[in-house]
Amino acid sequence: MKKVFRITLFVIMGSIVLGTFFFLWKKSQPKAVVYEIVAVEEGNVENTSVATGKVSPRDEILIKPQISGIISEVLKKAGDYVKQGDIIATVKVIPEVAQLNSAESRVNIAQINLTQIKAEYDRQKQLYEKGVIAKEEMDKSEADYKKAIEEVENSKDNLDIVKSGISKKTAQYSNTQIRSTITGMILDVPVKTGNSVIQANTFNDGTTIATVANMNDMIFIGKIDETEVGRVHAGMPIKLSVGAIEGAKFDAVLEYISPKGVEENGAILFEIKAAARIPDTMVVRAGYSANAEIVLNKVEKVLTVPESTITFGNDSSYVYILKDSIGHKQVFDKRHVKTGLSDGIKVEVKEGLNKGERIRANEVSDKPGTMPKK
Repeated sequence: MKKVFRITLFVIMGSIVLGTFFFLWKKSQPKAVVYEIVAVEEGNVENTSVATGKVSPRDEILIKPQISGIISEVLKKAGDYVKQGDIIATVKVIPEVAQLNSAESRVNIAQINLTQIKAEYDRQKQLYEKGVIAKEEMDKSEADYKKAIEEVENSKDNLDIVKSGISKKTAQYSNTQIRSTITGMILDVPVKTGNSVIQANTFNDGTTIATVANMNDMIFIGKIDETEVGRVHAGMPIKLSVGAIEGAKFDAVLEYISPKGVEENGAILFEIKAAARIPDTMVVRAGYSANAEIVLNKVEKVLTVPESTITFGNDSSYVYILKDSIGHKQVFDKRHVKTGLSDGIKVEVKEGLNKGERIRANEVSDKPGTMPKK
């Protein structure tokens, strides 16, 4: 009995030892690796650069008063469309005491001169009718009389302008009515009724009544890094993506590249401007943030493969061509290729591959299993 028990124990121990050795041997065997297979395709490759910036009207016009005073009425608000000559606001003139006194004095003096000259004119007229004086003297007296009348009218108009900024003769050209100088949209009206405003002069820019811009002429203003500014030039096509309008892209043409860079966060950036073509059906507001995708280089109808399939080494590049697949085992041949333009995802293949050839891509599984579709 003891002998049988001993034999059984040895058999069990032997099985455990053999099983352990088999497990370790099995584990040490190289595992089959399965790779994804992709085909060489024909397509286009673009090398682009992205510049961040905003979309703004090409010209924003600041409307300023030509006379100082107080805003008496604001007729327009931000967002309104105006035509050239439309009244945006009106200004009430607050006359200076010295100017008012001078204007009133001028009227009085003109009235005194008119009274004197009229009396002289009446005497000359009577003498001329009696034939005492020549026609030349009569004409001179009549001209002096008309000049005196004109001086009275001008002095009264000047007094009206000093008091109210407007006269009967110049009512339609009154500078108390602040008018738009262009046709477009009002972007901002920073003043309110009752605000004091100052006219533009040599020492002061004047108070801005409104900002008006033509929203049909929009440009992209952004900045590009110094490493890429040498690769762009005026006239290059651009694709604009506006952050506030999802899924929409607008065409643009690069118009301007700044000759001088500015330093921001340790990098040298150059300002660029591009004319945007925005459809009339699309509403784009001034100041929308946008990204400009600039096509630096492009090739069309060339052989392309994913860049991840290219292996680089010893100043050369190569791929692995699928030669055969036996069961779960894939057999590859190494082949040198000549690459061209890359967009970071796919790369142009100039030499070494033919359309439709299958090459090794990323690893799919490290265990034998379902083979990828051919």
